[in-house]
Amino acid sequence: MTLQATVSMSWVQTVLGQAQRQGVDQASLLRFAQIAPSDLLLDRWPVDHITRLWRAAAQLTQDPSFGLKAGSFVGPASFNVVSFIVQSAPTLRQALSVVQKYQRLISDAGRFQLLPGPSDSWVVYHPNQGDLAFSPHQIEAVLAAFVSFARWLTPKGLQPNLVRFSHARMSPMASYREVFSCPVEFEQAYSGLLVDNALLDRPLPQANAQLAQVHEQHAALHLSALSHSGQMDQVVKAWIASHLGPPLPTREQAASALGLTERTLARRLQSHDTSFVQLLDQVRCDLAKEQVGQTQRSLQDIAHLLGFAGLSPFYRAFDRWTGMTPGQWRVKQGTSPSTDLAYDLP
Repeated sequence: MTLQATVSMSWVQTVLGQAQRQGVDQASLLRFAQIAPSDLLLDRWPVDHITRLWRAAAQLTQDPSFGLKAGSFVGPASFNVVSFIVQSAPTLRQALSVVQKYQRLISDAGRFQLLPGPSDSWVVYHPNQGDLAFSPHQIEAVLAAFVSFARWLTPKGLQPNLVRFSHARMSPMASYREVFSCPVEFEQAYSGLLVDNALLDRPLPQANAQLAQVHEQHAALHLSALSHSGQMDQVVKAWIASHLGPPLPTREQAASALGLTERTLARRLQSHDTSFVQLLDQVRCDLAKEQVGQTQRSLQDIAHLLGFAGLSPFYRAFDRWTGMTPGQWRVKQGTSPSTDLAYDLP
């Protein structure tokens, strides 16, 4: 059985927010879409879930421009860490490259493709629907969101030369002109935007390579967590190891770094018969045995490295982990004892 594509809750909130702005409350929309309210606690939805939500929103609002309006409200903070990387990109072309690389963090229910030409390039959107056919509102929202977000980045805004949709026209032409400010064609072979190369390659004023690198590190971690959800315990252990030290990293921080809620993280770890506290203890144990047995670092430094308040709690933890004192462990590993082992019991 092929697993369905999934979408992040940030994209779900785009639909819910627009419906609410048009007078449709969340409870009514979920009920009409036959989606349980408890599903809002998930960190991602299967694509058929959000397709039902788009269809329900279009029916309840009776607005043929619903998708265009929803996409036009997308702004700099709409899509978690991906938004921050894009805002730091040096050009729109490189911003698009970031979106292509990390789009799965928003949704893997579609992908962008750049088809370069001599003077302008097509930015094409390829949907990846599930068992249900996409609502045309989904496609219109994606292209409207691309234009809306790009206008936040560029000093003069993004104005495509041409927009194409694979579906038939749904809204009055005035609605399309208001969003895209260019000719729009329908029932074409693909859906996409034709953009001047000069605009794609124009330097962006807020470009920040250092900040982009920091955000990319976070995005890579999110992507790793998503790609290896079946190995979530190992992903969390790796994160803990890279953030260990005073103060100790928390479950809240780990969940935020992985783009999850604390409840979701706890549930995923529980499926591996473990918890954040247990993984933190395992990482400290592994590093303690390595540092004591394979290095000449003082025990005071090692205790500090592992986030202990002093030597006494470190000694107690080490005895619990190994049944030995640090000095006995060093002798067993063949490491010459350092001077601070003159007192092996604090």
